[in-house]
Amino acid sequence: MSNQPITVITGASRGLGRAAARRLATVEGHLVVATARKPTDLEVLETELRLAGHAIVCHPLDVTEDSSATALANWLAERFGRVNVLINNAGVSLDHYDTRLLELPLETLRRTLETNLFGVLRITQALAPLLSASRAGRVVNLASGMGQLAEMGNGVPAYRISKTALNAVTRILAAEMADSGVKVNSVCPGWCRTDLGGPDAPRSPEQGIDTVVWLATLPDDGPTGGFFRDRQSIPW
Repeated sequence: MSNQPITVITGASRGLGRAAARRLATVEGHLVVATARKPTDLEVLETELRLAGHAIVCHPLDVTEDSSATALANWLAERFGRVNVLINNAGVSLDHYDTRLLELPLETLRRTLETNLFGVLRITQALAPLLSASRAGRVVNLASGMGQLAEMGNGVPAYRISKTALNAVTRILAAEMADSGVKVNSVCPGWCRTDLGGPDAPRSPEQGIDTVVWLATLPDDGPTGGFFRDRQSIPW
């Protein structure tokens, strides 16, 4: 276990987070630290992987709470002393395709940013020393093509704004953490059949997390500060 990669996944109880946990544990051989606001939501995943003989530990995490992020970081430091991969997957979408920015309640935008932007930065700040301690850390931020300025349109404005801002965070963190060997990238998983994407989406969660896993397992000469879909760079 001393050399086993340790991967922290936020929002691992369902959808893309759960699919990434399964893939990294069963195929890539990582020790997955699955987090969610309610630990009971992780019980099915934990039982499934443990019965199959794969390493997983679970820990409560509310990405909107400073104390929760600090508690996770302290626990990881005491137990492992490092983190190899952080997958910032937890996110919300609180507005709709027919929501107009001119009519968007600012509280909706605040709540969206609290999870999708501040939550990502909060957890990354808390775990940064542990990522640096691994000497080859990887941070994967779950963004979206809906946050691309190159293709920006109307509808779901709070969600779009939060993902555009998240991409800015990715670029800044990639520059700041380069000297410590940590690579930071954003990924658009595509439209997937999750609670957020709905049942009519063309992609399965397993298809959606392929690029997530690729970025989580990048070699030393892999990219940093990029935005990817289907393992290909896409415009910001």
